[in-house]
Amino acid sequence: MEESQASISDKKETIAGGLYLYCIAEGEKEVNFGKIGVEEEEVYTTSCDGLLAVVHDCQPEPYKSENEELVKKWVMAHQKMVDTAWERFGTVLPFGFDTIIRSEGNISSEESLKNWLKKDCQNLKEKLEKVRDKEEYGVQISWDPKIIAGQIIQTVPELKKLDEEIKTKSAGTAFMYEEKLKKLIREEMEKKADECFKDFYGRIRPKVNDIKIDKTKKAGEGKQMFANLSCLVNKDKVKELGEVLDEIEGTEAFFVRFTGPWPPYSFA
Repeated sequence: MEESQASISDKKETIAGGLYLYCIAEGEKEVNFGKIGVEEEEVYTTSCDGLLAVVHDCQPEPYKSENEELVKKWVMAHQKMVDTAWERFGTVLPFGFDTIIRSEGNISSEESLKNWLKKDCQNLKEKLEKVRDKEEYGVQISWDPKIIAGQIIQTVPELKKLDEEIKTKSAGTAFMYEEKLKKLIREEMEKKADECFKDFYGRIRPKVNDIKIDKTKKAGEGKQMFANLSCLVNKDKVKELGEVLDEIEGTEAFFVRFTGPWPPYSFA
């Protein structure tokens, strides 16, 4: 697993013009992880001022391919390497796929990396401290729009009355009433989604160290997502967060997707 200082230094002299960066950790003792990186590249660390950058040598250009399966394989290899470093060092600042440091002029990619580590040393160490002993979890909350719409019709007098009147109208008139009802239901659902988001966010926030609101995505069939959160959680607080999410999941027509733990990508 580990290499001598001399052999790692010799390897760095053969840099191909770029360094592919996986993550930053604390430490001074350099490590060679072997050929487990993207495209089975040899991954190693380079140190500076108490920080370790986990990298592999690469060409100074992005990894590109029209083959979606190949790109997926690259991304999975990147994530696996970050996970491996996370397990090894305990705390890391992960970088996204395809983060490449290039050589510029007479400055090699290694020099560029070390110059950045020196310049941003204090900031990076503060970020590492922020995520120490913490994990990232994804929380996605969805509902069944048909059930929610039915609940709204029954609880909003104006909509309930309109729904009942539709049954007594002729086909042409009923169509107009139905369009009006749909519009009013959409408006009420937007209000309810906002209310539920604030309610659930307020219950989740005290259980996490930090939280980021991400864009909602398509949910499963018959579901509509209205909350997509990235949460930074103390390892000893995960159970409490899970209990809150169980309560939300137990509410009729609501669904929770809870994923993790991950290295703190959203908080690096």
